[in-house]
Amino acid sequence: MSLLNELTWRGFVKQVTHGDLGAILDKESLTLYCGFDPTADSLHIGSLLPIMGLAHFQRHGHRPLALVGGGTGLIGDPSGKTQERNMLDRAEVERNVVGIGKQLERFLDFTGDHAAVLLNNADWLCDIRLLDFLRDIGKHFSINMMLNRDSVRMRLEDRDHGISYTEFSYILLQSYDFLYLNEQYDCRLQVGGADQWGNIVSGMDLARRLRNAATYGLTFPLVTKTDGSKFGKSEDGNIWLDGSRTSPYKFYQFWLNQADADTGRYLRYFTFLSKDEIEELDAQLLTEPHKRAAQRALATEVTRLVHGQTALDNAVAASKAMLGGDLSTLDARTLHEIFDEVPSAEFPFNALQEDRLLLDALVEAKVFASKGEARRLVRNGGLYVNNIRIDSDDVRLNDAFLLSGNMTVIRTGKKNYHLLRFV
Repeated sequence: MSLLNELTWRGFVKQVTHGDLGAILDKESLTLYCGFDPTADSLHIGSLLPIMGLAHFQRHGHRPLALVGGGTGLIGDPSGKTQERNMLDRAEVERNVVGIGKQLERFLDFTGDHAAVLLNNADWLCDIRLLDFLRDIGKHFSINMMLNRDSVRMRLEDRDHGISYTEFSYILLQSYDFLYLNEQYDCRLQVGGADQWGNIVSGMDLARRLRNAATYGLTFPLVTKTDGSKFGKSEDGNIWLDGSRTSPYKFYQFWLNQADADTGRYLRYFTFLSKDEIEELDAQLLTEPHKRAAQRALATEVTRLVHGQTALDNAVAASKAMLGGDLSTLDARTLHEIFDEVPSAEFPFNALQEDRLLLDALVEAKVFASKGEARRLVRNGGLYVNNIRIDSDDVRLNDAFLLSGNMTVIRTGKKNYHLLRFV
């Protein structure tokens, strides 16, 4: 399948500037770029679609430039924003650039014939002299045209916030990026989200005016959910690509819990599974939706891609543990995340050496209202410690019950959990 056909089938193509772009991509090896905004030291899954887009281009023999906006990040892109962003200082932006650069290395190959290049536009934007920039670049931009941009017009109509000259100038800086990359790297294609269409077209126009360069643009759709709610958010906030911000377990669970109506689309967007593999999962989703095979495939592929096989294995083990599987292999952080909302109680460490009955400790922890209630549940086979059934009411509390050094998970019945912490 040709590149543009594959991107179209996967739903990546929102707009293209030239109808013959597909033929050009099949015939030539192009250098293309996509920009990433360093507002944090990690990208979130809202950036996954353009990242995957760059990876598809590279797999088809094109050279991607991943541009982290260390310079433009000091200004802030007004596209899609109802008010001005908080200004970041240069040191903070630089930290964010480093963090994002490390993440992009998981998706793009920075070696070989079509090696990706990681760039920071602060390397050229921060050295520009203002008067030279206004004379050489600013004169090619019509204020009338800029005022007609959706991102600008929306803000101008908002009396409470408006738009500052700082943000208004963003379009000139992004356009200059395309010109610079065309001159220095022979970059002929810019890709980005649908909200970047105006910026892309302006960069192409600037390259044509100053270099008579033939350049191209392609935008990806902005990802949404079928029910209209925002993609990439959970009750806890953004779903980040950094495992220290969003753990691999929670990341895996996010994808596992996607609605049937969204899963097929997300398999196309966020995995490298083939057309045949995805269509087979589509069919299973229709005939056996209760098995959730498509959601499991989605969660597996995306978690492996973002966090690696070991993290995926741990996330799967944690998910199985919630259904009665082995808890002993899980680390402390994963245990906390799985059981962070269940009732809990604390005991001193020396309680493990007091030879006390387990049932007495569980009554003290308010797992049971009385010892009689606890005995009845044991007789009925409904008490579990770390998902292992307790068959006797004279079991003693001991350190063999510890997980990760200081925790014990109690389950009563099929899915009622309590957490004991020893401090």
